[in-house]
Amino acid sequence: MFTGIIESLGEIKQLEREGGNLHISINSLLTQELKIDQSVAHNGVCLTVVSVDDNSYTVTAIDETLQKSNLGELEVGSKVNLERAMVLGSRLDGHIVQGHVDQTGKCMAVSEKDGSWFFTFEYDASQNNVTIEKGSITIDGVSLTVVDSGKNTFSVAIIPYTYENTRFNAYKVGSTVNLEFDVIGKYVARIMQPLS
Repeated sequence: MFTGIIESLGEIKQLEREGGNLHISINSLLTQELKIDQSVAHNGVCLTVVSVDDNSYTVTAIDETLQKSNLGELEVGSKVNLERAMVLGSRLDGHIVQGHVDQTGKCMAVSEKDGSWFFTFEYDASQNNVTIEKGSITIDGVSLTVVDSGKNTFSVAIIPYTYENTRFNAYKVGSTVNLEFDVIGKYVARIMQPLS
């Protein structure tokens, strides 16, 4: 489990394909605190540390993960949002995040207003995921509050700290992001669907 509060940015050091798997090596300030078998969220995707070496560590993403997230678009030098698993008994500063990406979305608009930024995203509504105004959404692992909500779109407002310390400063129209919808909302939506 995660909270959606990004601890650090990592930089992709190496990408190695092995069958349908992608081994991803990341340089990170968190590396010295990591150990093998630990869970770390990468752009909101929970992956297991498989090796640690000096200032970098390696995780492996299977083909399904690459198909359902933006990790398949990574290149050497790409930045990723990083968060270690939450510690039981600590404050939950964001919201409950599982590290299981539901689908990707596309950035449709970016605007700056009075020192903050507004981002609008579009997603495929046929997968029955929903947002609500003032509800929670996770974008590339960042816990955020929905400002405006439509059938297949939503907007979020980003404060300067988040803009400067996450991947948000690199997003432009057309950027692909990982979306994890609020877990409570997903259960409610499922309960409301007729049984087949």
